[in-house]
Amino acid sequence: MSAQDVKQAVQQRYGQAALRVIEGSASGCCGGAGADPISSGLYDPLQQSQLPETAVLASLGCGNPAALAELKPGETVLDLGSGGGIDVLLSARRVAPSGKAYGLDMTDEMLALARENQRKSGVQNVEFLKGEIENIPLPAHSVDVVISNCVINLSADKDRALAEAFRVLKPGGRFAVSDIVVRGEVPAAIRRNIELWAGCIAGALEESEYKAKLERAGFLQVEIEPTRVYRLEDAREFLAAQGVDTEALAPLVDGKFISAFIRARKP
Repeated sequence: MSAQDVKQAVQQRYGQAALRVIEGSASGCCGGAGADPISSGLYDPLQQSQLPETAVLASLGCGNPAALAELKPGETVLDLGSGGGIDVLLSARRVAPSGKAYGLDMTDEMLALARENQRKSGVQNVEFLKGEIENIPLPAHSVDVVISNCVINLSADKDRALAEAFRVLKPGGRFAVSDIVVRGEVPAAIRRNIELWAGCIAGALEESEYKAKLERAGFLQVEIEPTRVYRLEDAREFLAAQGVDTEALAPLVDGKFISAFIRARKP
């Protein structure tokens, strides 16, 4: 499975997810169908009430980085893989009035949906950019905080993505992302399954590997804080939705995958 294969699968899955939202049918975690234990219950009713319904329906993440990143008024925020824009719009309100929130996405359908959600919400301090997280179209030292929601694990070149996040951060800037993280060894069958790459599980890094990659990119003060642990029944439901033999694989992933909030700082 090449990096180009992964990119095309992710683009196709997320493009279809955006179209389903536009057409009025909800999507599940990371482009899957229906409600699931990864993407459900991440945003409180007050947050949801402040956003267009299509922004909430297009939320395909595994956390709530805008709430956990401790954003401050006046800061500039970049959301890697911004999808329908929910975390960008929430971040923009937290950094207002003088701050700004950028959203970066490579999928035309998601960008169109995000810009429409921005229009509906009336939030002005937002800009959505087309591009890849491995090649961020912003200058060095231009943002205070990089956030992301279950997207870095989709990258086939995570070292490059983390190096780019480091590059665009200002000195002292913060890396504050939600992601799927692995505890222990993962069955090879999951790693090989391209549908699970697009579905955000197979590309997940092991905890120590994630930390090592961040440190190699130059980050300090790396912390990985679990926010959800997925048990066998969670995995069974998710894998079945992906067309995988759950009886064979679900027992092998019990407790191996977690949602985590990952913090680090640029010197």
